[in-house]
Amino acid sequence: MSSELEPIQQALEQIRREMARVIIGQTDAVDRALAAIFAGGNVLLEGIPGVAKTVLVRSLAYLLGCEFQRIQFTPDLTRSDIVGQQVFRPETNDYALLKGPIFTTFLMVDEINRAPAKAQSVLLQAMQEHRVTLDRTTFPLTQNFTVFATQNPIESEGVFPLPEAQLDRFLLRITMECPDAEDEFRLAERTLTREAPERLLDQGVIQPVLTSERLHEMRCALEKITVHPALTRYVVEIVRTTRDHVNIKVGAGPRATQALMLAGRAHAGFQGRSTILPEDIQAVALSCLEHRIILSPEFIEKGLTCAEVIRHILSSVPPPRHLPGAG
Repeated sequence: MSSELEPIQQALEQIRREMARVIIGQTDAVDRALAAIFAGGNVLLEGIPGVAKTVLVRSLAYLLGCEFQRIQFTPDLTRSDIVGQQVFRPETNDYALLKGPIFTTFLMVDEINRAPAKAQSVLLQAMQEHRVTLDRTTFPLTQNFTVFATQNPIESEGVFPLPEAQLDRFLLRITMECPDAEDEFRLAERTLTREAPERLLDQGVIQPVLTSERLHEMRCALEKITVHPALTRYVVEIVRTTRDHVNIKVGAGPRATQALMLAGRAHAGFQGRSTILPEDIQAVALSCLEHRIILSPEFIEKGLTCAEVIRHILSSVPPPRHLPGAG
């Protein structure tokens, strides 16, 4: 293990330990959310109501020492509800920005598909450039700015599907499944006690592990992880295969290649490796690609899923062999 990655390993162990006190199960979702944060990407978080999507993001924000704001998207949401507005100050005879909730570090956007495209589009500049524009003036956001957007997969009335251009700006898509019987039993047991997840957060029982500044330093440390040209070609080949696959109507674009590299690097760092290996790419491929491809209608009718197609592509593209750092 690289000595520069040891602090990340230690921090991850503490974060996972503290998260386990608040979130019962969902370890895979926690790890993928951490990978997106350390990779500097945004997350599309899906799951039926009650699987702790908001609690997960609140907990991560607290443990990582970052500010947290939440917006409930609704059909009547306006730009000023998100960005804020310029307010005239008579005492100085000028305008000052009354900041909206987007001026935070971790922004939770609940039911992003509940608002029309005009409101959804406000997030595009923020997610891509970490800044927002209001009245022709551009304002920077924090260096660790991250959007966690949720979608409710069981409702279709009154929702506006996200356009492909917006979906493409989410580094990872994370699906939070219902807990298994044992985890749900533990949750039921704790619900009426002081150990209920929401109460633990509100009472400050868990302790922050990092600060926003320290998180940024650790993200910069991941930039020292190396990648062999053969591994880069492997990533490119995976993405390009999605554009020619018989089951896929619309394949992934170049931003998917970048997403695989960034998320794969974070995964390698989490494993304590100083170089990216094929297994790092394979571990994040599903979350990186699933929301970036559209299957042909005839195959959707046959019950084929994006996940199955991505797994087929991973099995058909040969990984490079004998990379430096491989076990």
